[in-house]
Amino acid sequence: MDKKGSLGEVARLFFKLGLIAFGGPAAHIAMMEEEVVSKRQWMSRQHFLDLVGATNLIPGPNSTEMTMHCGYERAGWKGLFVAGGCFIFPAVVFTAVLAWFYVEYGKIPAVEPFLYGIKPAVLAIILGAVYKLGKKALKNLQLGIIGLLTIAVSFLGVNEVTAILGAGLSGMLWFGWLQREKDGKLSSFLPLLLLNAGSVAAKTISNSKLFFVFLKIGAVLFGSGYVLVAYLDGELVEKLEWLTKQELLDAIAIGQFTPGPVLSTATFIGYQVNGFWGAIAATAGIFLPSFFFVLLLNPIIPKLRQSRLARGFLDAVNIGAVGIMMAVTFRLGQEILMDWKTWSIALISIAITLGVKKVNAMWLVLGGALLGYLLYHI
Repeated sequence: MDKKGSLGEVARLFFKLGLIAFGGPAAHIAMMEEEVVSKRQWMSRQHFLDLVGATNLIPGPNSTEMTMHCGYERAGWKGLFVAGGCFIFPAVVFTAVLAWFYVEYGKIPAVEPFLYGIKPAVLAIILGAVYKLGKKALKNLQLGIIGLLTIAVSFLGVNEVTAILGAGLSGMLWFGWLQREKDGKLSSFLPLLLLNAGSVAAKTISNSKLFFVFLKIGAVLFGSGYVLVAYLDGELVEKLEWLTKQELLDAIAIGQFTPGPVLSTATFIGYQVNGFWGAIAATAGIFLPSFFFVLLLNPIIPKLRQSRLARGFLDAVNIGAVGIMMAVTFRLGQEILMDWKTWSIALISIAITLGVKKVNAMWLVLGGALLGYLLYHI
């Protein structure tokens, strides 16, 4: 694609998404698909799928890395940094404000009534994206079988990265080796992984130590926000003893119900440990590896389509990623749809998503928040 878009349009779009992107990576990617593919047509749905599939194979927050890919596709390497920064910025600011409330007063403002309605609305956004991406990814019966197997192993407890890699390897075998490709090779593609950066002593807590601890976490973090809990618990509670378990759980909760990437949890923790500059150091550390990984990965993705072996791998990874989104949606539904009020908000949002063309995800989020606030106290 010719990268001729302006940095201004990239900044405006991803700042807006950063303000309304509730619901975790699957929801964020759904909103991006609507804005970047359906509405603005910055890229084809197939290429968007390729980016989603490849992003699942590198460390870091998948949805944040997808904003960087989209920015790169629209406005080159500068667009990569602008898109990622604008998407991260609102979450960091919201989280820092809540961290200040938490440190000063020991509690945070009540936001549960609004989240009560936002969460079921977000389910509708994810379902809409799964439907559209699934139609594009499901190219033949074999890919359908791989997708169903990915969903099955996800429900059996296999983590996302293992499930998607398994799908990709199945696709390589099925569409590449079994068809006896002779000239196509996959030598240009290797999943990227930054090795463990070493431990940091906890005798004194400086901002540089905060930065390097979170840099290490950001460089090796695969999986969902639940995996992040394990990483942070191991490093900050058990090893370094910078936080208690309760403080960590409070930080994770903040990251879950603010918009944007859940890794903004790092901002909250950094503020708890070392105030404003601690928040800056932790935030920079955990997000910096993602910019590096995407900058390396993005240019090689189109080359994967030139080899049948690599193409089979990528097609299977794509259907695997859609399968993971379906499994995530089901699990979220089990947690969120607990009564008639949440079911009502979800069904209304689904009806709007499927029945109204080009409805903006922002209006679904705001409408869900309003309905949630009105119904919460009934």
